[in-house]
Amino acid sequence: MPGADGSGFGIEHLPYGVIRGAASEPRVAVRVGDRALDLAALHEAGLLAVPGLSAAVLSAPTLNRFLELGRTVWSATRAGLIELLSAGESGADRVGALGERALVPLAEVEVMLPVAVGDYVDFYSSLEHATNLGRIFRPGGEPLLPNWRHLPVAYHGRAGSIVVSGTPVRRPLGQRPPQAPNGAPSFGPERQLDFELELGFVTGAGPGAAVPAGGSGAAVPAGGAAVPAAAAAEHIFGVMLVNDWSAREIQRWEAQPLGPFLGKSFATSVAGWITPLEALAAHRVPGAEQDPPPLPYLRTEEAWALDLELEVAIVPAGSGAEVTVTRTNARELYWNMAQQLAHATSGGAVVRAGDLFASGTISGPDPTSYGSLIELSWGGSRPLVLDGVERTFLEDGDTVVMRGVAPGGGGRALLELGEVRGTVLASSAG
Repeated sequence: MPGADGSGFGIEHLPYGVIRGAASEPRVAVRVGDRALDLAALHEAGLLAVPGLSAAVLSAPTLNRFLELGRTVWSATRAGLIELLSAGESGADRVGALGERALVPLAEVEVMLPVAVGDYVDFYSSLEHATNLGRIFRPGGEPLLPNWRHLPVAYHGRAGSIVVSGTPVRRPLGQRPPQAPNGAPSFGPERQLDFELELGFVTGAGPGAAVPAGGSGAAVPAGGAAVPAAAAAEHIFGVMLVNDWSAREIQRWEAQPLGPFLGKSFATSVAGWITPLEALAAHRVPGAEQDPPPLPYLRTEEAWALDLELEVAIVPAGSGAEVTVTRTNARELYWNMAQQLAHATSGGAVVRAGDLFASGTISGPDPTSYGSLIELSWGGSRPLVLDGVERTFLEDGDTVVMRGVAPGGGGRALLELGEVRGTVLASSAG
């Protein structure tokens, strides 16, 4: 397709999203270069005939109905698109004959939140990030808690606060810790607002609930079947960049003993495009060595780490200059997606189409690769200089931009992940 080759959004990629034109209803699409290919239009024209795939699925306001169809349909749809778009002039002519009804400039559509997230889980999977926070909050002590190397630590986030890239984020209000020993907490705008560079994966339907043991009148037990690590690829549709914004003061004061609440519930920004797991097959690499070896249910034979180069830039308020503050790689993660899904479902949790599982902050081994401001400024003690202004945490008007690339070369295509962008607005209290 014209303009697609070398863009990071060529036919080797084809990330999925949902678009809406000024005078049209939402439609499922894939991104090709700087255009969106409307799959509903292709299906209506007879150019995307996949068993089980209907016009209703492709005209839905989210990808959820498509995700429910499972890997067989996902793979067949992707294969059909690649065949169509690889057919040289004949393929281009067939798509081109539909005009902008099928191939729409991105500048002319709204890219919507691609899935209706039913459940959202945020992990804590980076050894470097967990170690850094342990050293900041417990200086002189053991940075990792005893359980960290034995299981992928996580908490359940708030799905209703997930927003698509480009949505402004309002500074939250909440209780902040006392400023002096034995003092009283205060209520007001968060003063240590932070970003967290994460990679999320979106699931199709899980194995389903347990089958009742009795007759027709027997009650179905609560819970679902566990997803073995070896079967994770059957249920993971694809990945997307995630900015899990964090209110550090609020979180620090409220988190003991039950974990994050208001400090993590106000906003989570995600990309508008989901990169299929199949597109990343050549970018799967061996992960970090795990010591001690995990328990049997968390062991994986496949290479599950992803070679994705990630970066975060900040545009300070009042400045037009974008300053890159960190670069890292997703392959640095200690716990991988298969282990995360296996652990999350091991106790009976049900997996549904459109569920989001985020990695937690991704940090590398050196200070230029830390994935959050609390690490980059070491708890606020080392200000960053951005276009002539200092930052320890985010100020109102700052814009955070996250990008990711699966590098090309060695027979691998260059893939660019959908970016995540958000601007901080002042709190409702001013």
